[in-house]
Amino acid sequence: MTIPAGDVDTVARVAARVRESIDSVIEGKSEVVTTAITVLLAEGHLLIEDVPGVGKTMLSKALARSIDSTVRRIQFTPDLLPSDVTGVSVFNQDTREFEFRPGGIFANIVVGDEINRASPKTQSALLECMEERQVTVDGNTWQLETPFMVVATQNPIEMEGTYALPEAQRDRFMARVSMGYPVQSAELAMITAHSARNPLDDLEPVTDSAEIRKVVGMVAGIHVAESVQRYAVALTTATRNTPDLNLGASPRATLHLIRAAKAYAGIHGRSYVLPDDVHTLARPVLAHRLLPSVEAAMSGRSIGSILDRIVTSVPVPESRPAT
Repeated sequence: MTIPAGDVDTVARVAARVRESIDSVIEGKSEVVTTAITVLLAEGHLLIEDVPGVGKTMLSKALARSIDSTVRRIQFTPDLLPSDVTGVSVFNQDTREFEFRPGGIFANIVVGDEINRASPKTQSALLECMEERQVTVDGNTWQLETPFMVVATQNPIEMEGTYALPEAQRDRFMARVSMGYPVQSAELAMITAHSARNPLDDLEPVTDSAEIRKVVGMVAGIHVAESVQRYAVALTTATRNTPDLNLGASPRATLHLIRAAKAYAGIHGRSYVLPDDVHTLARPVLAHRLLPSVEAAMSGRSIGSILDRIVTSVPVPESRPAT
């Protein structure tokens, strides 16, 4: 069943408001901003990777402040404990009972700053939260409110004091984006906007968690033709069969690719997914999940170049709008 035209307009309108809000703070990064909104509406989690000082935390904060919802920021450091993330049971002397004190993960949008500076043990505290949207402590389980999104930033693993994210952790992020250095015109505009005061101080919410929940439900109704589904499966299967990769994309990656494509179509005012949507999202959704073979790494072939070759080799089905 096709999503009603009015719902498509609502998805596009809400996404445009959020994009305009973030663009007022982040200069010249429209593709990155669009990917971030896509992940939000697809009920995923976003990993922002790049060198320090290019606006990773600024992007995550701008997204969080554009939505009137609960927001928490967790600064990941080597001494951060898993209980700081999930919460801990504390004995109350007055009631003579244990009380649960929620950790930083209990929010609609959780900003995890420099996630790969914490130990793998602490990083693993996010696994259940991100996949099952719940927290289990001392045998008790607490559900997390929707929408729930983790926006994590990380520095390249070559930098001092970082830990590589475990494969299971990377696979739970729907997409990874890289900010990159701005062009000169955008950097000049940034100097004008940021030198006197922080533009985040003037950022007002343009939507709220209730509206985001409605839009997420609308996105779920966007049509995906069987040929597009087969195309997504063909892409992820190709990553598992190439000798250049020791670890290909998981079935979860295929699901994330389809869900992201549905949100991407809705953002652009369509009630159906095009193969081009899947093609566009293949790199941000798949690249961070892949591991190169020893031969590929020694020969200098990057994950990006390997994935680009795979995407080019898979035939794209003919685009046929839903009827």
